[in-house]
Amino acid sequence: MPGISTHVLDNALGRPAGGVPVALWRLAGPAGAAGPGGPVLVAEAVTDADGRVARLGEPGLPPGGYRLVFDTAAYFAAIGQQAFYPEVAVSFLAAEPDGHYHVPLLLSPFAYATYRGS
Repeated sequence: MPGISTHVLDNALGRPAGGVPVALWRLAGPAGAAGPGGPVLVAEAVTDADGRVARLGEPGLPPGGYRLVFDTAAYFAAIGQQAFYPEVAVSFLAAEPDGHYHVPLLLSPFAYATYRGS
């Protein structure tokens, strides 16, 4: 039953990135790879004023492969910037049945980075 959360920080402005649409997809193939059934949309949310989504999806999500897709074009358009990367997709494996998976995104108009947070 992994818990999935995220936090988006705008490195260029030095502040949280509120208002970023985020979608969580479950990947269908073996070991989490996209399979013939294709990805399944699990949840959608928008980061709050602190750049956070505390929980994506319902409790009890099965272990497996997931993908977070951040609509960075919508965020940058809202703050009057043009985005080089219109979206950021981060795929990861949630292997621990009761694990918590926090996937932060550090963002700027021309770069991004991510890591497994706590």
